[in-house]
Amino acid sequence: MDSVSMEQNRRRLLEAGVRMLDPAAVYVEDTVTVGAGTLLLPGTILRGNTAVGEGCEIGPNTMLVNCTVGDGATVNSSQCFDSAIGAHTEVGPFAYVRPGCTVGQRVKVGDFVELKNSVVGDDTKISHLTYVGDSDVGAGCNFGCGTVTVNYDGGAKHRTVIGDYAFIGCNTNLVAPVTLGAGAYTAAGSTITEDVPDDALAIARARQVNKEGRAAGRFTKRKK
Repeated sequence: MDSVSMEQNRRRLLEAGVRMLDPAAVYVEDTVTVGAGTLLLPGTILRGNTAVGEGCEIGPNTMLVNCTVGDGATVNSSQCFDSAIGAHTEVGPFAYVRPGCTVGQRVKVGDFVELKNSVVGDDTKISHLTYVGDSDVGAGCNFGCGTVTVNYDGGAKHRTVIGDYAFIGCNTNLVAPVTLGAGAYTAAGSTITEDVPDDALAIARARQVNKEGRAAGRFTKRKK
């Protein structure tokens, strides 16, 4: 796209009530629509059939390709492709939403979170350092830091199903295909390979063993 067409696209959005701190630092293709009151920060790239709602904040340094973004959503320093993001949802910073995702309303997709081919229900929080791939996640769930949906066995992809209001403890591996029921809870550090019933607590880790005195003298140099 030439610079003249780009300037025309930016002017079209500005005249429709879109805000830009630095219009020259925003890239918008002809097919993009943006609602009034949305703020496009420097480094924003909007491509393909992207439609952003009203009152959003996009950027800085964000790329949306063939995405829909609901009213009042925020996408900060992230990349999203061929997906739908619900109203008042927060994405980023440094999140990666890969193709085939439908993210509900008021969802938190935080730093260093990757989503792929997944559905995420309203009010779910995936705050940091988590991979959710080939998954169907209910509403009101909470993912602890370091959660991984283990969706690939080397030959095929498998899905993870998580019911409403499930709580996933930090550093949980969900080895698909697997289902967590509504209200289920996984203990931190667990590797879950079997289905978890509704409202059940799943613990899948070795019991801690302390060896008294075994570490004595090992770190003497560090104490100086």
